Amino acid sequence: MNRPAFVLVGLSLTACLTAPWIGAPLPDENATFILTQLRIPRVLLAAILGGTLGLVGAAFQSIFENPLATPSTVGTTAGASLGALLILVVWPGWVGSLPGVVVGAFIGAAVVSFGVVLLATIRGMRIEDLLLAGIAITIGAGALGLGLQMSADAATNQAAIAWSLGSVSTVGYEKPLLLLPFAVAGVAVVGSQRRALEALSAGSQRAASQGVDLTRTRVWVLGMGSLAVGGCVAACGPIAFVGLIVPHIARLVVGGNPHRLLPFSLVVGAGFLPAADALARVLFPARELPVGVVTAALGAPVLLALLWKRPR
Repeated sequence: MNRPAFVLVGLSLTACLTAPWIGAPLPDENATFILTQLRIPRVLLAAILGGTLGLVGAAFQSIFENPLATPSTVGTTAGASLGALLILVVWPGWVGSLPGVVVGAFIGAAVVSFGVVLLATIRGMRIEDLLLAGIAITIGAGALGLGLQMSADAATNQAAIAWSLGSVSTVGYEKPLLLLPFAVAGVAVVGSQRRALEALSAGSQRAASQGVDLTRTRVWVLGMGSLAVGGCVAACGPIAFVGLIVPHIARLVVGGNPHRLLPFSLVVGAGFLPAADALARVLFPARELPVGVVTAALGAPVLLALLWKRPR
C-alpha cells in the first residue's frame, strides 16, 4: 500500500472518530445520552451507508465499463426510491417498518437494474444510451413519486418528503443494526466478484475469452448491489452521488483496477459520508441540513467536471 493510500485510510478513520464531536457543544446534563444514543449511532449509520454506496458505485462502474455509471445515474436509486415511496404512501402503517420499506426499495432497485442490463444485452445499446435511459428512468420515477405524495394525507406526505431528502438522523442503534445485514450481504457478494470485475475492466470480449461468465457476474453484482442500495434507500432515503464521488476519490489514489478500487471505495465511503453529515450539521447552526442535500450539492459539479474531462 503506497503512502497516499495510507493517508486516505487515515483520513477516513479520522472522519469517523471526530464526527461525533462536531456540532453544538454537549450540555453537561445530557452529554452521555446525546453522544452514545444520537451522535455515535448516527456516525455508525453514515459509515455503513457511505461504505456500501461507495463500493456498489465502483462495482457498477466496472459492470457498465463507464466511470459515470452509478446507482444514481443508471436509475437504481430512483427505482428504489419509488418502491419505498409506494410502501410509505400506499401502506402508511408500514412507515416505521424498515423491513417492509426495504422490500419495496429492493424490488424497485432490482427492476431498474435488470431492466438496464436487458437493454444492454438484448438491444445492444451503447453505454451512453444506457446512461440516458437511467436519466429517463430517474425523471419518470420522480414524477410518479410526486404523484404518490400528492395522493397521500398530510401526515404521510410530510413523512415521505422528509424521507426523500435523505438523512442519517437516528436514535439508538436499531437502524444501523437493521441495515447492517443488507450492507454486509451486498458488500460480501459484490466484493467476491472482484477478480471477474478486474477481467471485465479490460473489456467484455477479453473477459469472456478469459473464462469469465459475464451474465453470472452481472446478475450477482446488480442483484446484490440492488439489495444493498435498497436497504440504504429504505433506511435513510435517497442519498445521491455518493457512488459517483467516492470511487473517483479512491481511483485518484489506487487507480482503476477493481481489485484495489472496490475495497478502497468501501473505506473512503465509510469516512466520506460521516464527514458530509458533520458538515450538514454545522452549515446552518439554527437548522440541521439533510445530508442528502449536501451530497447532491457536491455531486452535481463533480459529474459536470467528469463530463468536461471525458475525451470527445
